[in-house]
Amino acid sequence: MEGYVYILQSLKNKKYYVGSTNNVDRRVFEHNSGKTKSIKYMRPWQLRFVQKYSTIKQARQIECKLKKFKNRGIIEQIVADQKINMGP
Repeated sequence: MEGYVYILQSLKNKKYYVGSTNNVDRRVFEHNSGKTKSIKYMRPWQLRFVQKYSTIKQARQIECKLKKFKNRGIIEQIVADQKINMGP
């Protein structure tokens, strides 16, 4: 099953959120509906970036790597370039 890494940006406070899913539209809807409790207070969210992977496992590995960076500059560079330059 294909997987996607996505980056959202809060229109409320401009913070970023990195996630992975097999259905980007559904996941963005869930974020904007408040179904993700840990970040629902930052709604609304805007989709800023999506990258497709051949498996959801690959997408989750990349998501974990990006979250470990905890560096806004790296996320902003990915959004600007519209690509992630790392392998699983």
